[in-house]
Amino acid sequence: MSASADPRTTTATGADVRVRFCPSPTGLPHVGLIRTVLFNWAYARHHGGKLVFRIEDTDAARDSEESYQQLLEALRWLNIDWDEGVEVGGPHAPYRQSQRHEIYREVLQKLVDAGAVYESYSTAEEIDARNEANGRAKQLGYDNFDRDLTEEQRVAYRAEGRQPAWRLRVPDEDLTYVDLIRGEVTFPAGSFPDFVLVRAGGVPLYPFVNPVDDALMGITHVIRGEDLMPSTARQLALYRALVEAGVTSFIPRFAHMPLVLGDTGNKKLSKRDPKADLFLQRERGFIPEGLLNYLALLGWSIAPDRDVFSLEELTAAFDIRDVNPNPARFDQKKAEAINGDHIRMLPPEVFAERIVPYLQGAGVVDAPPTGEQARLLRAAAPLIQERLPLLGDAPGLLGFLFTDSVSYEDDAIASLPANADEVIVASVAALEELPAPEFTAAAIQEALVSALIDGLGLKPRIAYGPLRVAVSGRRISPPLFESLELLGKDATLRRLTGFVNR
Repeated sequence: MSASADPRTTTATGADVRVRFCPSPTGLPHVGLIRTVLFNWAYARHHGGKLVFRIEDTDAARDSEESYQQLLEALRWLNIDWDEGVEVGGPHAPYRQSQRHEIYREVLQKLVDAGAVYESYSTAEEIDARNEANGRAKQLGYDNFDRDLTEEQRVAYRAEGRQPAWRLRVPDEDLTYVDLIRGEVTFPAGSFPDFVLVRAGGVPLYPFVNPVDDALMGITHVIRGEDLMPSTARQLALYRALVEAGVTSFIPRFAHMPLVLGDTGNKKLSKRDPKADLFLQRERGFIPEGLLNYLALLGWSIAPDRDVFSLEELTAAFDIRDVNPNPARFDQKKAEAINGDHIRMLPPEVFAERIVPYLQGAGVVDAPPTGEQARLLRAAAPLIQERLPLLGDAPGLLGFLFTDSVSYEDDAIASLPANADEVIVASVAALEELPAPEFTAAAIQEALVSALIDGLGLKPRIAYGPLRVAVSGRRISPPLFESLELLGKDATLRRLTGFVNR
């Protein structure tokens, strides 16, 4: 630790590590939020420490119970657990800010008793007027005017019916800390004024309640986004006061993760961008293992030449000091490729189970699947597991196996060669010779090679493309010969002849 950093900064390691995830329940969970909890979770699990999950729900106009439930749903779907907090309890309950107002009042009184805060009666208009009169830019804001009010002045303001806000008496010295990602950071003396902790009327503000909760809950490491870095100066100032008032005995370590950018430009990935919508990514077919693997790569890597790893490998290797401070770009194609790698790592029976909701959502199978549908699904799932980047692609690839009605996609028809009907007729003649009990992938391939490759002199792409379109309606389908085996001889011939006669 730098000699200029506060010596009261925690040195916690190992099981003493305590991190927190403290979102506001507003809107849908987004991937940036999930990356935050993932890095905190991985850091806690790596050190054998604890993750605290609390809710910052003091904005009644924006917070909602629906958003809170969606946060819980997101973490449970991702298999991210926590050691203390909402839903599980713990020694520092309650874990929702809206239920902690009495605690904040008690802490404020301790700061008052320690002389760390003072009553402020200045209105915004009065502050602007004083700045103008003193040739001071309005952007500089509050001028610390109330810091040295006399008791007579305070009595006079109260007599006017004014209620005071409470401001922190910011130290008149540099504030330095060592960011675990960015190194030593110094906020020069005078770079920000005394700031409000509690509004007139007793409403506590975020710059007060967030550090107070961290202090009371023993949080040792604050891991959060780069966009919150400017608030660190105020938090350091408040933490000094909290230590001196006996509220806590140490100052936490801070680590500010890099921004997540969109596909192009240098703008932060918008919460309104579809890529940022966690549930939309799940709907498209991301699995937790694949999505978390990719989100971990937004600022961190397990090795220079390796992108795919398990959650167990992540927690074994993760150190917040290894996070790159440079912005990370959300690459949808790379995310899907990594998701596909994790899909291929699933046991076949697990993969078959995971695509069922997508097949049901598309009306391909019943809910629950019938016995025959389940049998066909078990046989068909391995045919697509190796080529699927998203579970949501499963209905398009497998749907033709579960219906007698085939609809032909425009791009599939456009891809057909001029001799498509000739190919189909020759295929029907060859396949008719196979007895139904011997209608296997190997026998089908042998018959079609003989009729189309050897007999008509066609290249495989020209030979098998029309068959694929005729039986599936698509230009891309599972392996052809195995698909025909699953359809069976009668259904295969019916589709082929139906295609010629369409």
